[in-house]
Amino acid sequence: MTAKVCLVTGASSGIGHATALELLRAGHVVYGVARRLRRMDPIRAAGARALAVDVTEEDDLRRAVDTVLEEQGRIDVLVNNAGIGLHGAIEDVPLDQARNQFEVNLFAPARLVQLVLPRMREQRSGRIVNVSSIGGEIALPLGAWYYASKHALEAYSDTLRQEVRPFGVDVVLIQPGIIRTEFEDGTARELREISGRGAYREVAEAMAARAETQLGAGSRASDPSVVARAIVRAAGAHRVKPRYAVGYLAGTLLRLNRFLPDRAFDKLVTRAT
Repeated sequence: MTAKVCLVTGASSGIGHATALELLRAGHVVYGVARRLRRMDPIRAAGARALAVDVTEEDDLRRAVDTVLEEQGRIDVLVNNAGIGLHGAIEDVPLDQARNQFEVNLFAPARLVQLVLPRMREQRSGRIVNVSSIGGEIALPLGAWYYASKHALEAYSDTLRQEVRPFGVDVVLIQPGIIRTEFEDGTARELREISGRGAYREVAEAMAARAETQLGAGSRASDPSVVARAIVRAAGAHRVKPRYAVGYLAGTLLRLNRFLPDRAFDKLVTRAT
């Protein structure tokens, strides 16, 4: 596989951390960015360049892209992985938190795309890998803003794919299922804090308890490396698919959502919560 210059966001933990390491093992040049520079010491020790970046800050994003271009002269792969979750009933979630969800999960990757595309078009090559979720297609109770941000990322990516293909640039969506990451550590706490005392307390507690079971010791959730390996395949494949569903229950839940009538799917997932 020809070595590529890769920029990976959210590289301090979870899927981003695992992706940086897998890309390095595959022989690529890797720049990892995250807010917590010291948390990227392991990828730096493995050979990556680590940059302290808040993906919601314009100056940070510009500096990251400029650094890669100044040092390498090109960007071949952008992995938009950085993201946050938000759990609580629609009625309870403060809208400022909902807006921040979109800033991180949609507008930050969109701005990075704008910054890397001029060079990719000039190169007549490039690959943009947007890490979505099975939540980019399905929806469950008490996660509306997260699912809305991922639905939006998928629609954005579909249009982007259509626009940039004539310039030799590919766009890929990764749809992880249930993955054991730091990203999910606060799910139960957040559900209880936002919706644990009001009209939605029963479903909030049921979902919090389920999150603790699904992601706790002995759970069947997939390791982040499963997703990382799919990203590496997507980054290097000659003929790439638009979407890769990976990890525990990803394929099952997506198939159920695609083939069941809406109300049947609603009944299935609300019964489970």
